[in-house]
Amino acid sequence: MLTWHCKNFQQLSVQQLYAILKVRQDVFIIEQNCIYPDIDSLDVHCRHLFATLDTSEQACSETQTPTAPNIVAYARLLPPKLNYREASFGRVLTTASARGTGVGKLLIKKSLETLQKQHREQPIKIAAQLYLEKFYRSFGFKQISEPYDEDGIQHIDMLL
Repeated sequence: MLTWHCKNFQQLSVQQLYAILKVRQDVFIIEQNCIYPDIDSLDVHCRHLFATLDTSEQACSETQTPTAPNIVAYARLLPPKLNYREASFGRVLTTASARGTGVGKLLIKKSLETLQKQHREQPIKIAAQLYLEKFYRSFGFKQISEPYDEDGIQHIDMLL
């Protein structure tokens, strides 16, 4: 069972922050073989939306140290005027085990709901990997740029 969390940077526990940075590293740097500076000055100004896989069957005693949550989906939600004039989301990922289950669609739906609730009637701009153009179009996004290279991966800007 999935549990959804949406927290600003200061609300994240050390274990949650560690798990977020690890899953971003696993997907974007290792899996996609893309060397880029993932840890940037934007995280502290964003909300972090993520789903964890419930592993409550494993009993946790008071003597055990807290473990990092098992994050299976993540998106960083950026307010307007931080990265773009518009609100945005990025660092969108699902882990290999969660792909094809619909979790990615749910992640985008929850990202849009959160941004629209916080920034009513604001457009939302994203930098999407080119191969995901059809996926984002299914949520109403429209391509607003020609393809461009970002860290060795083709991207396009899209607007909702």
